Amino acid sequence: EVQLVESGGGIVQPGGSLRLSCAASGFTLSTYDMSWVRQAHEKGHEWVSGILEGDGSTYYTNSVKGRFTVSRDNSKNTLYLQMNSLKPEDTALYFCVRVRRGATLGNMYEYDIWGQGTQVTVSS
Repeated sequence: EVQLVESGGGIVQPGGSLRLSCAASGFTLSTYDMSWVRQAHEKGHEWVSGILEGDGSTYYTNSVKGRFTVSRDNSKNTLYLQMNSLKPEDTALYFCVRVRRGATLGNMYEYDIWGQGTQVTVSS
């Protein structure tokens, strides 16, 4: 079965860090472009970061540049999102998604596999 399973969310104080994991099964993660997307309460989905297949080039939305790092471990078939210097506005449900071949990283309509999401809450 093709699926993505996220973990690593939690409650953290402003300025803290979390690392999200996304374990892939049923396909080889490194052969697809992958993205992280988040959804704050009662808001739409927001593209956060992406990593390309092959050379692993990474991309970020402006609000997380310099604070978040996306990576993957091919041996574990797992995607990561290291989040540092967290802010209350980072509070959201975070999803990892598989990008349909040929689509752009930030196009929500071109994600063919979604994980179940992991909640990140940044609060003092």
